[in-house]
Amino acid sequence: MEIPKAIRGFFDGDKIKQWPGKLAKKTLCLEYLAEKIEGGKEFSDTEIKEAINEWITFGDPVTVRRELIEAKVLDRSPDGRTYWKVEKEG
Repeated sequence: MEIPKAIRGFFDGDKIKQWPGKLAKKTLCLEYLAEKIEGGKEFSDTEIKEAINEWITFGDPVTVRRELIEAKVLDRSPDGRTYWKVEKEG
């Protein structure tokens, strides 16, 4: 995915350097990250934070993980130990 013009200022190269405050820009960043997370795989808490940290430089993978879950990009087990990418239908 090419980085949309509307959010390029939040990036340093191909990594997000700052998390946007506005919903529309957050959504674009979440879509970008969704393409970077491997589908069909289960991640531990540590593994999903490491996967997120590969694409951000601002050091807050927990906030990004929460946003990915709220946006239904990621889902997790009831005990919060296992995470996976939600596969989109169609």
